Amino acid sequence: MSDEKNGATAPQDGAVDAEPEAVVQRLAAVEAELAETKDRMLRALAETENVRRRAQREREDAARYGATNFAKDLVSVADNLHRALASVPEGSAADELMRTVLQGVSATERELLAAFERHGIRRIEPLGERFDHNLHQAIFEVENSGRPPGTVVQVLQPGYVMHDRLLRPAMVGVAKGERPADAPRIDEVI
Repeated sequence: MSDEKNGATAPQDGAVDAEPEAVVQRLAAVEAELAETKDRMLRALAETENVRRRAQREREDAARYGATNFAKDLVSVADNLHRALASVPEGSAADELMRTVLQGVSATERELLAAFERHGIRRIEPLGERFDHNLHQAIFEVENSGRPPGTVVQVLQPGYVMHDRLLRPAMVGVAKGERPADAPRIDEVI
């Protein structure tokens, strides 16, 4: 049986030697192209996964911190309710009408603070704590406070955080380091 009966033609003499070399080169080119395509596909998959994770994180942040601006506005309402209660002199709550108003304002403040707590908003009252620039804003320093340097000795305005993000820093007065008794004061030196 010849190759012609099977429908195949016999290769010519010169093509036999050149064909395996061309096939090897073509095979190497195809393998290189396959490797490059596989690399691009893996990079595209990794990028797609990164985009998916980023979108998931952004959705979670939006759900968790979406009400931040609204919460910042309500913080001043909580401050005003607290100021209203603190401004009433001790003896003035004697008449019935004043007691009723004070109870209403106090109940409103408690309810607002409870709503804050339910939504992950908490008040920062750092009196006696070490100053933390991430949560506090130092307004002034207090000399001879009897406290270690860097301790919050006065809170002018409480701060607030929502989950782990700062809504408003606490405005505080901080204990200043004590000056040695024999050290000259700055105004004496000049």
